[in-house]
Amino acid sequence: MGNTTRAMEWLADAALDPAACATQWRHHQPDVALLPAGRRWDVVITPERLGFAILQALNTCRLRPGPVLFDACARLTGFFVPPGATTSRPAPGIRCAGKGSWIATPWPRPTRGRLQWLVLPDGNGSLNDLPTLEHLLHDATTPTAYPAPRPGSMRGSDRDA
Repeated sequence: MGNTTRAMEWLADAALDPAACATQWRHHQPDVALLPAGRRWDVVITPERLGFAILQALNTCRLRPGPVLFDACARLTGFFVPPGATTSRPAPGIRCAGKGSWIATPWPRPTRGRLQWLVLPDGNGSLNDLPTLEHLLHDATTPTAYPAPRPGSMRGSDRDA
């Protein structure tokens, strides 16, 4: 069984009727399924710019990110994390989809369109580590303690120090 098939079955397993969801995806009718969060995963939803920065930070740290979904029209990224993990907001402006929420989820393959996988599910159930994600969110959304000086604001003696 290939990675795409395992990933599709892993995602479909979150559906209320996993067999029907998998069958529909195999026939590409439809290519997107509405799946409940909170069963196999929750989703931390960030603005596009923040999500891309976090994904870059994960890659820079050489951490294998779990599934990451991108909504090109809404300009949002969704990081799949363990279920039940999103009971609190990790940072201002961040939304969490857990039990009682539904996520539009495309067939797990590289595509272009409104919904795209930035990181495909691996089919083994690997998810993003919430403490690491929260740490990166905190770092990315917290102003620095010592803001950079404005251009031209330094006096001559300050420049020479």
